[in-house]
Amino acid sequence: MEKKIGIACDHAGYEMKEFLIGYLGAKGYDVYDFGTDSPEAVDYADFAHPLAEAIEKGEFEHGIALCGSGEGMAITLNKHQRIRAGLVWRKEIAELVKKHNNANVIVLPARFITNDEAVEFIETYLTTEFEGGRHERRIAKIPVKGRE
Repeated sequence: MEKKIGIACDHAGYEMKEFLIGYLGAKGYDVYDFGTDSPEAVDYADFAHPLAEAIEKGEFEHGIALCGSGEGMAITLNKHQRIRAGLVWRKEIAELVKKHNNANVIVLPARFITNDEAVEFIETYLTTEFEGGRHERRIAKIPVKGRE
């Protein structure tokens, strides 16, 4: 498993992001921080797009994104043709976004989960394998034709 991962957040996810950077670093991950760098109000898209672009360029395979509800980050990330960002609020969802959707970004709703839950969801996501098979056909239909 690649030990390199990107992370991005807005102000609502800042404290959890800082916690996760420390946690992932202690687990041996090389964490690329796309910001934000404080709890001051910012726009999530300003951090989601650079994370998505780095993944699309192959700088790393997986990313983590956080905002208050997770929705803004997920919507923005999924505008990118080669990004499959899954919003996760339960362990089972963390497993399914990888098994069935081969998500390359896990999105967390920082205002609605604890740091311990975030760790559980990320660990589940990172250790779950994509099932392939029928899911490959479905994933191939996600990008808008002509924009790949």
